[in-house]
Amino acid sequence: MAEQATDGEAAPSRRWRALWYMASLAFRADPLRASAALACATVSATSQGLGVYLLTRVIAAVVAGDGDRATFLVVCLSLVSIAGLAASLVRLDLRFRMEEATSVLVDREIIGLASGMPGLEHHERPEHLDRLELLRKERHALGGSVGALVENVGTFVSVLTTTTLLAAVDLRLLALPALGIPSLWASARTRAWHKQAEEVTAERSRLAEHLFELGTTGAPAKELRVFGLRHELRSRFEVLTEEVHAEHDRTSVRATLLSTASWAVFAIGYVGAIAFVALEAVAGRAEVVEVVLVVSLAAQVNGQVSSVYWMVGWLFDTLKTVGRYLRLVDDAGAARVVLDDPAPVPERLVHGIDLVGVAFRYPGTEAEVLRGVDVHLPAGSTVAVVGDNGAGKSTIVKLLSRFYDPDEGVILVDGVDLRRLPVESWRERMAAGFQDFARLELLARETVGVGHLPDIDDAGAVGAALGRASATDVTADLPAGLESQVGRSFEGGHELSGGQWQKLALGRAMMREDPLLLVLDEPTAALDADTEHALFERYAGAARAVAAGTGGITVLVSHRFSTVRMADLILVVGDGAVVEAGTHAELVAAGGAYAELYELQASAYR
Repeated sequence: MAEQATDGEAAPSRRWRALWYMASLAFRADPLRASAALACATVSATSQGLGVYLLTRVIAAVVAGDGDRATFLVVCLSLVSIAGLAASLVRLDLRFRMEEATSVLVDREIIGLASGMPGLEHHERPEHLDRLELLRKERHALGGSVGALVENVGTFVSVLTTTTLLAAVDLRLLALPALGIPSLWASARTRAWHKQAEEVTAERSRLAEHLFELGTTGAPAKELRVFGLRHELRSRFEVLTEEVHAEHDRTSVRATLLSTASWAVFAIGYVGAIAFVALEAVAGRAEVVEVVLVVSLAAQVNGQVSSVYWMVGWLFDTLKTVGRYLRLVDDAGAARVVLDDPAPVPERLVHGIDLVGVAFRYPGTEAEVLRGVDVHLPAGSTVAVVGDNGAGKSTIVKLLSRFYDPDEGVILVDGVDLRRLPVESWRERMAAGFQDFARLELLARETVGVGHLPDIDDAGAVGAALGRASATDVTADLPAGLESQVGRSFEGGHELSGGQWQKLALGRAMMREDPLLLVLDEPTAALDADTEHALFERYAGAARAVAAGTGGITVLVSHRFSTVRMADLILVVGDGAVVEAGTHAELVAAGGAYAELYELQASAYR
C-alpha cells in the first residue's frame, strides 16, 4: 500500500501555483463572463491613456488651424471615452456576478475537501484547525479572486499604455513609473507583515471566538450562570483580543512607516518629471502639447501607482488565501489512500474480524492508546466493549471504521487486511451511531434518511428505521410528522430534547438494514437505563436475524452493564489492552475486572 504524498514546494513555485489556480478559478466558475470581464478591463484601461493622447492631438490640431483633423480627432476621442465608460460599467456588473459564482464554487469545494478526507486526523491537528478557521473567515477573498485578477490586468494595461506614451515623448520619462517600484515592494512587504500577524494570532483569535460563542449561545448558558463564569469569560476574551490587537497595531506602525517612505520617493519623482518637461519646453526642445501630455500622464501615473499599490496588495492577500486553500487541497490529497493491491468488500462475513497485535497512538502524541490488542470478533455476533473512560474503547471503534489505521498490527476482515478494502466501499457496508452525534437541522425524514441516501425520500423506509430504533414517538409528537423541520435555527423549526435528538441519530444508524458492521459508540447516553436496555434487547434479536444472512457484526460500546450482558462477546478494555473477553456468565464466573465492575453497578441499582 502507498499513500499519495505532496512534495515540499519552494515559495516561488507555491506562488505561481496559487496564481494559476486563482486565474483558473473564475474560468471554471463561469468561463464566458470571466473572458468578458477581462476584455472589458483591457478596453477600460487602454481608453484612459489613449483618451489623454487624443486630447493633446485635438489641441495641436486646433492650434494649427486644421478644423477637419480636429473634428475627426474629437469624434475618435468621443468613441474611445464612450467605449471606456461602457466597458467600466459592464466590467463591474460582470465582476460582481462572477464573484457570486466563484464564491459558490469555492464553498462547495471547501466542503468537499474538508469532509472528503477519509480519516479524522486533520480535525485534531491545531495547525489544520487554524488554517481552516482562517479559510472560513477569508473565503470571500477566494470568491473575490476574479476581482483581483480583473483589476490587476486592467491596471497592468493602463500602466503599459501610459509608459508607452511617456517613452514616445522622452525615454528619460520612464524613470517616473520606475519610481513607483519602491511603493509596490512596500505594498508586498506590508501585506506579508499583516498576514504574518494574522497567522501568529490565529489560535488566540480562534479561542476568543470560542469564548464569544460560549457567552452568546444557549447550550452553555446554564453552566455559565450556575458557576458564575460571566466575568471570567469576559475577562479572558478581553485579554485575548487585546493581545491580538496589540500584535496588529505593531504591524500597522511598521507598515505605515515603510509606506510613507516609499511614497516620498515617488512624490519627488513626480515633481521632477513635470519640472523636467517644463524646462525642456522653455528651452524649445519640447512642444507645449507635449507638456500638456506629460502633465496629464504624470497625474495618471500618480493614480496608477496608487491603484497598483492597492491592487497588488489585494492580489497578494488573495494569493495568501489561495495558498491556504491549496494546503487544504494537499492535505486532502495526502489523506487519500492509493491501494496497490485492492480487495473487494465481501458480500457477507463468514469468519469475522480479527485484530492482530494492534497498537495505536494518536498523531502528534507519544502515548499508546492501544497496544498488543489480539481479539476475534465472530461473524454474526454482537460484541460489547466496556471499560473505564480513556481505556481505548472508542479508539477500537475508530479503527474498525477506518478513521485511523493501526500503527502496528493488522485488522483482518475474513482474513483480508482492512487497509486493502477501499474506504468508501467499506463504509457503504457499515452503519454507525455515536455519542457525539450530529444534530442535522433538516426535515425529520431527512435527518434520519441520510443514513441511507437512496431511501431518504422513502417515508416507509425511514419509519421502519425509527421503529428499529424505538424512536417513532419522536416524529409522532411533531406537527407534520416526518416532514417537520427540526431544530430552531430555521423558521418553523421544532427544538428537540437531547434524548430525542439521540433517538433520531440512532434511527439514522438503523437505515441500512444489512450492514456487515454496525458500531454503536455510547449511542444512547442521553437515554435512561431502562429505555436503553429495552432498546438493545429488541435490537439484539433483530441483529441476530440479519446476521444470519450477512454475518454482520454489531459492536456496542457502553458503560451500562445491564445492557452489555446480552452480548455474545464482551471485551473488557483497560489501559489500552483487552484484559478480559468472554460472555457475561463466563466473565462473572471468572471474578475478574468485569465481575467487579458489574457488581458495583448492580449494587447501585438495588
